[in-house]
Amino acid sequence: MGAQLRVYKRRIRSVTATKKITKAMEMISASRIMKAQRAVAASSPYANELTRAVTAVATRSNAKHPLTDEPVGATRAAVLVITADRGLAGGYSSNAIKQALDLTKRLEADGKAVETYIIGRKGVSYYGFRNLAVAGSWVGFSDKPTYQDAKEASAALIDAFVTETSAGGVDELHIVSTEFISMLTQNPVEARLLPLSLAETEANAEEQGPFPLYDFEPSAEGVLDALLPRYVESRIYNALLQSAASEHAARRRAMKSATDNAGELIKSLSRLANSARQAEITQEISEIVGGASALADANAGSD
Repeated sequence: MGAQLRVYKRRIRSVTATKKITKAMEMISASRIMKAQRAVAASSPYANELTRAVTAVATRSNAKHPLTDEPVGATRAAVLVITADRGLAGGYSSNAIKQALDLTKRLEADGKAVETYIIGRKGVSYYGFRNLAVAGSWVGFSDKPTYQDAKEASAALIDAFVTETSAGGVDELHIVSTEFISMLTQNPVEARLLPLSLAETEANAEEQGPFPLYDFEPSAEGVLDALLPRYVESRIYNALLQSAASEHAARRRAMKSATDNAGELIKSLSRLANSARQAEITQEISEIVGGASALADANAGSD
């Protein structure tokens, strides 16, 4: 076997092994997407009804609360960015980071200092490599988040929100995540969690029907105090689940593309290997024929 043919065969074996890995990762991601979608569907009703309840308290009472009061002269904002812990998911993490950086620029243009919180190793690595300040980070659960994970992140964010800005607190809380639309489409989105935008949430709530009649005990302010952590936790948990489903879908699509590309490369290398083998056979035949001809000429000369 010639040297060129050995090179082609070695590359074919290498690409074939890579194809098996990417195919396995594609199948794993495909199986996890359905679980993630079911988790999103299960968490959405709670988050939506909790938002309706908060909206009802704020709009059907005269309560004044940081949850709903628009800050006057806001100077500080917190941005939570949800990325992936692992790579091989196409542009999933980079799109979310790009959206977060764009939001940060707009907030800074409005004269607000921005504190960044990150979920996912990809985001932590990006900000760390560029020496960008990070107020808090959480890793290790991006592809399979739990409600406890959401509580840990929301606790730090709520603490920053209820702290005075002079002591390092923030006036606003924003979140950047990825919305799962379909297996082929996942879009990075941003939303302001706090203070609650009553006009927007009331319009969305009224689309679901009229508000129920609520009795506030002990008071509307007390209800809002109790609902504040639940509201933030539910919104962050739903965003984590949406992002997890988007991560699996993006990884499945990226791995399918890698598998298809590996298959095309194997076909191309196989054709080159066949050409190299045919060239070797042709050369060997030519050498044999040439040797036989030379031997025949030598025998004829001796006669």
